[in-house]
Amino acid sequence: MLYDDQMTRRRMIGLTMAGASGLVIRAHGQEPQQGPGEPAGASIADPRVQGPYLILSTPFTASGAVDFDALAREARYVDWCGCPGMIWPQSGDSVDLLTTEEKLRGMEVLAAAAKDFHSALCLGVQGKDTTDMLLYAKHVENLAPTALISRPPDSGTTEDDLRQYWHALASITKRPVILQTTGGVAYKGPSPSVDLLTELAKDFPNFGYVKEEAGAVISRMRALLAARPPIRRVFGARGGLGWLYELRLGAEGLITERAIYADVLTRIWELHQTGADPAALRDAYSKFLLMTNLSVTHPGDSLRGIQLYLWKKRGVFKNMVSRHYGPGTTVPESPIFSELELSEEEIAEIEYRFEALKPYQKAGTPSW
Repeated sequence: MLYDDQMTRRRMIGLTMAGASGLVIRAHGQEPQQGPGEPAGASIADPRVQGPYLILSTPFTASGAVDFDALAREARYVDWCGCPGMIWPQSGDSVDLLTTEEKLRGMEVLAAAAKDFHSALCLGVQGKDTTDMLLYAKHVENLAPTALISRPPDSGTTEDDLRQYWHALASITKRPVILQTTGGVAYKGPSPSVDLLTELAKDFPNFGYVKEEAGAVISRMRALLAARPPIRRVFGARGGLGWLYELRLGAEGLITERAIYADVLTRIWELHQTGADPAALRDAYSKFLLMTNLSVTHPGDSLRGIQLYLWKKRGVFKNMVSRHYGPGTTVPESPIFSELELSEEEIAEIEYRFEALKPYQKAGTPSW
């Protein structure tokens, strides 16, 4: 059976399963509806906000400028893979090392590209403080993506700071909001407690979506899953390195900068949803991990690193350029950038392991 046929069949089964649970799958842009037998005011999760929501890696030109054309190609690639959703900007470098103008323009580029996507677009709205965050949130509202995601403010020092910050965001949008439980490199405050996340979910029907990656992840995830409703979705993170376990515990998605594996991670999600082939699920996830642990032996960070080579190999990026933090993870006054260099031996090992993913990849090449 062809991969596309398998994906279509699994997706239909998944939608049937969602319908059986009381969710009415909606057309794009419509409000979620109450399921039969559900009490008035019950917590309803948006059926579009689940599964792999993959963070796009920011592409750069040879001169270190953001390559907006490649960013749009990357989004089209993720949609072509059949992935449920994509996010930008969200990784530390894309939040900290891009200018305000670059982030606003990138959001506009992605919103324009996503008009005909099946994949959902989720845009990141976070800032040094509430004023900074609201600048992005108001811009994003005008672009009308499916969802938003926000991490704690850099200036936050107490849980009440987080509460006020996210209350301000709730005043701007009625779209689903995913809350990330860790902040950026400048953030020294607490992780939002399960109690705070549950409180926000009770107060705002578009909250209750959580990217969990703080501290004792499994115990926190168990507590969040036990708080459904009003908690609506719990996403794994941390590069997907514990995702299969988290799915078996009840997690309903993954948020990580692994968009080059959009087809493979979508296949893993569908295999998990249907439960039809546990051996294939374990095999696909094992081979995904085989790729990710190359960060132990190869240069570059664990989330971009070798993935830049694969983006270039698949014709999405033109190079392997990244921007970098300054000494002590400071934000430099002007961009510091370099191109990843790989030896022939390192490339050969990437190719050797990438070959193992072919049974779980979508065949063909997207049209740009």
